[in-house]
Amino acid sequence: MELPLLVGVDGSGPGLLAVDWAADAAVRHSVPLCLVHGVEDRGEDGPEPEELMSAAAERVRLRAPGVRVTTVVLDEEPGTALVHAGRNAFALVVGSRGRGGIAGLLLGSVGLEAAGRADCPVVVVRGGETARTGGHGRIVLGVGDRVDGSPAARFAFREAAARHCRLHAVRTWRRPAHTAENHLLLQGSPAGARRREAMDHLDGALRAAAREYSGIDLHLHAVEGSTRAVLLEESRRADLLVIGAHRRQGRLGLQLGVVDHTVIHHADCPVALVPEHI
Repeated sequence: MELPLLVGVDGSGPGLLAVDWAADAAVRHSVPLCLVHGVEDRGEDGPEPEELMSAAAERVRLRAPGVRVTTVVLDEEPGTALVHAGRNAFALVVGSRGRGGIAGLLLGSVGLEAAGRADCPVVVVRGGETARTGGHGRIVLGVGDRVDGSPAARFAFREAAARHCRLHAVRTWRRPAHTAENHLLLQGSPAGARRREAMDHLDGALRAAAREYSGIDLHLHAVEGSTRAVLLEESRRADLLVIGAHRRQGRLGLQLGVVDHTVIHHADCPVALVPEHI
């Protein structure tokens, strides 16, 4: 059974950009596209769900005539609707803010719930037109602690293959706290060891995906610094940033890690959060 690519539809400007991004992705991967809208109270002010979905479907047909499009309206709170729909999906695409969002505020509550709970990869469409339309020719994969078989790595390689673009895999490292940069006896050695460890980890973590997608133009980078800061800087020159979604159970349910939160709120390009089931 061919899994569809899902996109949340809410009629907002960022939501329409997500629809456009999803239409292009459906073309790249030759998968059907399903437009999903959740509405808990049909008596609220705003467009009728059926009108909203009809307009969104027409937008897809004009942008990507060959894509098979379906629409689904669920009588559920929007975030819950997306999570339920994403149980059997190629991926789920959401906008960076919803209808209630204000420019300058961060990811809307619906998108945040989807990113924190969905079983499938979730793409948050962020950034300018160059990034959204693939103008950089570059995907960035943030490589975490998993040694091999990372779902995030497979997702990034698959996306790079579909786009015929470069894939830059990044692993961060930090200089040991006791190292004195200016001390001649200590300078270079501990830091060099940390960098080599990071490069060795990259080789091991990507081995399986690299074998499967042997034609990818792959670049490995071991970068000193904070993971959050490094990935945000990398996002300035990327069409897509891919990271593993590391969730933890808290008092309010499933929550994303600090790095995940940072990039989906501040990256300069679309971000794919891929669940890492360890």
